Amino acid sequence: MQKMTLPERPQWRDHARDVGFTFADMHGEPYWDETSAYAFSLAQIESDIEDPATELHAMCREAVGHVLASNTLMDRLAIPVAHRDLIIDSWQRDDPEIYGRFDFAYDGNGPAKLLEYNADTPTSLYESAAFQWQWLEDQIAAGVLPEGSDQFNGIHEALVARFGEVFAPDTQLHFTAAQGNPEDYATVEAMGWAAREAGLGAHYCDLEKIAVSDEGQFLDDEDRVIGTLFKLYPWEDLLRDDYANHIAGSQCQFVEPAWKALLSNKGLLPVLWHMFEGHPNLLPAFFEEDIADALAGTGAPASDVAAAFERVAAQLRAGHVTKPILSREGASVSILKAGEIVEQAQNTDYREHPRIVQAYASLPQFDGFRPVIGAWIIGPQCVGIGIREDRSRITQDLSRFKPHYITP
Repeated sequence: MQKMTLPERPQWRDHARDVGFTFADMHGEPYWDETSAYAFSLAQIESDIEDPATELHAMCREAVGHVLASNTLMDRLAIPVAHRDLIIDSWQRDDPEIYGRFDFAYDGNGPAKLLEYNADTPTSLYESAAFQWQWLEDQIAAGVLPEGSDQFNGIHEALVARFGEVFAPDTQLHFTAAQGNPEDYATVEAMGWAAREAGLGAHYCDLEKIAVSDEGQFLDDEDRVIGTLFKLYPWEDLLRDDYANHIAGSQCQFVEPAWKALLSNKGLLPVLWHMFEGHPNLLPAFFEEDIADALAGTGAPASDVAAAFERVAAQLRAGHVTKPILSREGASVSILKAGEIVEQAQNTDYREHPRIVQAYASLPQFDGFRPVIGAWIIGPQCVGIGIREDRSRITQDLSRFKPHYITP
């Protein structure tokens, strides 16, 4: 894994405007940045990222059943009691999933380490699936990259196939996101594009314009009944909205399904460590309330995790991260080494939620930036990656998206 300085395409910003990539620059800073790119060997992609991510997703599905069998874990993940049956029913029906994104720490050597799973509403889909592929083709054509260069990117094709597998031909799908957010809309449109190629109908409606009929069904802004809804709106928020009371009787199929609320929750991380302790792609993780006193040296860990904690206590005391079980874009995340905070997110949203503690995995540094590998899961398999980098140890909302290629 190397970071290579490359010339930009002369007219890439014009192309971005033409295809609606309106957030390629944000807040006076580049978001899409092709002044350099990350280069991988095929072995690094296949052995260190693709295969482990596919295995981790299967482990996450196993973890769903484990959580659903435990009211204690449902409490730990702060799943509202009033809507637990909704999640259980969704899992028992095997409601289909479409996509998700693992975030990994990886430096090109040894196993990638799972930081978290964006299993419900991951963004950066358009730039991962489409814009970086166009970059690859253009740079090969320009002679910037050698013939035979490739990219780990079958995301769009896999989405088309997945939509065709899950839904009958001509099924009408609705897609929604909060109005006024170009990044969210790009993700929704990338999904809708794949659905149309799969022979399905795809209709967009702003989230704020969805209504409920007298019969309890959801309606779009043209009063059409919504039979299937892809919502770029997280389950942790939806389950706390008034609209949640209408879901069970709405006859509406949701994408992602309700059971994904368990996987998009950072409480998943200590559950995975408990179930698969020592797995090479996992970092030791615990619920903070179980080990806070032990980490501080003022008490003992909870009895049911004491032995597991002691096996990794030295690693956690050397460096760990605290994260709210519900948070996004690095909000309210803190990194501690030897008990001292070395970095803390300025955004303190989500600070009221319970927290987990995860062993610290340092990100590699290239020219002062730290990359995170986003591994895209479509259906059951990893099919591509996107890379975001940040000057901070905590990847936040102003990170840059970097293209990548596989060396011939």
